[in-house]
Amino acid sequence: MVSRVRRSIEDLQIAYERGDKKPLETVMRAWKGIKDLPPDNPDSFFVIGGYHGEPFRGAGWGNSGFWGGYCNHGNVLFPSWHRAYLLRLEDAMRAIPGCGDVTLPFWDECSPASVNNGIPWALTVESFALDGAIIPNPLKSFTLSRQIVDHIAGDTPNYSKPIGYETVRYPLSGLVGTPDDITKSKAHNAKYPNYQYNVGLLNANIVAWLTSYIEVGDGANKQRIPTNTAKKWADCLNAPNYTVFSNTTSAAEWNGNLPAGDARVVPIESPHNDMHLAVGGFDVPSGPNAGNFSQAAGANGDMGENDTAAFDPIFYFHHCYVDRMFWLWQKKHGATGTLEIIPHYPGTNTVDSQGPTPGVAPNAWLTVESPLDPFRKRDGSPYTTCDLVNIETQLDYTYGPGSFDDHVAPNAELARAGPGTALHVHVGGVDRGIVRGSFIISAFASVDGKLQHIGTESVLSRWHVEGCANCQTHLKASAAIPIQGALTAPGGAPEIHVEVRTRDGLLPTHGAPPGASAVALTPAAAARPRFRVQVR
Repeated sequence: MVSRVRRSIEDLQIAYERGDKKPLETVMRAWKGIKDLPPDNPDSFFVIGGYHGEPFRGAGWGNSGFWGGYCNHGNVLFPSWHRAYLLRLEDAMRAIPGCGDVTLPFWDECSPASVNNGIPWALTVESFALDGAIIPNPLKSFTLSRQIVDHIAGDTPNYSKPIGYETVRYPLSGLVGTPDDITKSKAHNAKYPNYQYNVGLLNANIVAWLTSYIEVGDGANKQRIPTNTAKKWADCLNAPNYTVFSNTTSAAEWNGNLPAGDARVVPIESPHNDMHLAVGGFDVPSGPNAGNFSQAAGANGDMGENDTAAFDPIFYFHHCYVDRMFWLWQKKHGATGTLEIIPHYPGTNTVDSQGPTPGVAPNAWLTVESPLDPFRKRDGSPYTTCDLVNIETQLDYTYGPGSFDDHVAPNAELARAGPGTALHVHVGGVDRGIVRGSFIISAFASVDGKLQHIGTESVLSRWHVEGCANCQTHLKASAAIPIQGALTAPGGAPEIHVEVRTRDGLLPTHGAPPGASAVALTPAAAARPRFRVQVR
């Protein structure tokens, strides 16, 4: 019998509003407790939030041979490492007096309430009544109790933060690492002085990412084609095996070798990346009916970068949903007992995507026995993926009701590989080495004489990839964006335009429209090929 259930935070809100206040109050009390601990306490939020990226430590401190943070992205350990991470946070929460039975709720990102209204109010309200006092909402932000500094040699301190810095979300900017950053962020944030108004913009941005679509045709022939992140969440449950489900690197290899016309694989890491940028902010191009994505140009919230994302409390409610989707995929595909990794496949080596994490040897193959540093079991040995396969029998927790439960019901049909979307826009060879920070790859199709946004792939990346020596052999990002049925003319694919949009503007792009901005490149960077675009 499973003793702990991770419920939707919307469920806790509803109970609270009906008079059953204890579950939500316990969550708030636990979060306040770990945030109030001194920064050298191993259960403090400062310590736990720092495991993901900055402050770099151990082998990752000042060593360009390592990524720096402990997190695994772009490889097969992405789902299991973050599963262990949530357990570590829950252990700290339960150590707070009066919180021994607390569990971390999930933000149900595809619930009707989120799709229509955005982020649950418990994650955004400014204050909360707890134990007879009105306190700052512990889930809204985190104020650093120590400075964080990226010590990687040659790395500009774009995401260094001083003591007393408070994390921010879209539409604000949190870049304060250099005098120029501070000046720009102050000027940008001065445009958004009203917190409640900003929450409205944030929620509208979330809704736009989750619900974007375009319309093709007119009258009785009009069709609405989804181009949104909610569809990616649904599609990731159809990935045929754990290796390609788990990460973007493996999925890119799989998609690049699919026969023309077969349905692409959507890895769980893809919609995960989208929601990071939806909360943190990014300038996503949009056409008619595509949604008002990230209209606050210059927004640089903490969730938009690996280095500091885990210092925003919403990170954990987001990742709890990621873990729940991981569990739903396992149930749908009969993988609750074992997880199998395709040996020596892209995404199974420590240098893939981000470079090796501290404690892991460079150029080592990843397996279900690989240690998930820095997380340890009660006996002191490192967690491995094998220890985390079945959340109910091994970890004593499960998930409450939420979106996509019907996808794993006993009578739900298991999606099979085979013909799907007729064509895809395959974008390859995007050079991460010349891009500062996270970026997006977007595709547009000419529809009724207008370019309309048909899909975006988000890429979470370092601010200075060239500061990581091992990253240099894995600098390419890619995307496979579907050209859905109604967009395909009888004669073939419509005219396609691809943009790679960075924090500094557009990379020189395929079919760039007149007047498009572009990143200023050094002569060495300018000599590198930009990227490849293929429709097939």
